[in-house]
Amino acid sequence: MINEIQSDARTRMGKSIDSLKQDLMKVRTGRAHTSLLDSISVDYYGNPTPLNQVANISVLDARTLSVQVWEKQMTPVVEKAILISDLGLNPATSGELIRIPLPPLTEETRKNLIKVVRGEGESAKVAIRNIRRDANGSLKELEKNKEISEDDERSGQEAIQKLTDSHVKELDQLLAVKEKDLMEI
Repeated sequence: MINEIQSDARTRMGKSIDSLKQDLMKVRTGRAHTSLLDSISVDYYGNPTPLNQVANISVLDARTLSVQVWEKQMTPVVEKAILISDLGLNPATSGELIRIPLPPLTEETRKNLIKVVRGEGESAKVAIRNIRRDANGSLKELEKNKEISEDDERSGQEAIQKLTDSHVKELDQLLAVKEKDLMEI
């Protein structure tokens, strides 16, 4: 019983960390990377479709992405989708190739992005703490129903706390790396 609760908590906390990693990939640093465009959907014959399913996305250089659309008539649709996304990008089309230069980040933009990153991190920490609360509640319920002893409940809560601490530490390390990336020029 206790092992199942700990295993469930470990899995859910790991998913919170994975979700944070995905969110952090969407935050733009000074370098170009293809995952920057992962959140963009294109109207593909009436269906919202991820950009990477209608075009080939690649990195031309450190500050430029290229999008090679597979169907020529989709080029203006893809360009418009990139333009109206909340990423602040300004695509330039030359024939079938769309170039996306990434503007350099200003000091103010960097600080705002760090605030966004910290907010995402805090949300992930809250999620981890909620998982800890749920696990501890399950342990208390088992102890209340006399399915486990008080000592087992206490040791289970200590194990859940250690699990929580390790995941929060991992989360803090991810945030520190992202903040360092954002402050690099």
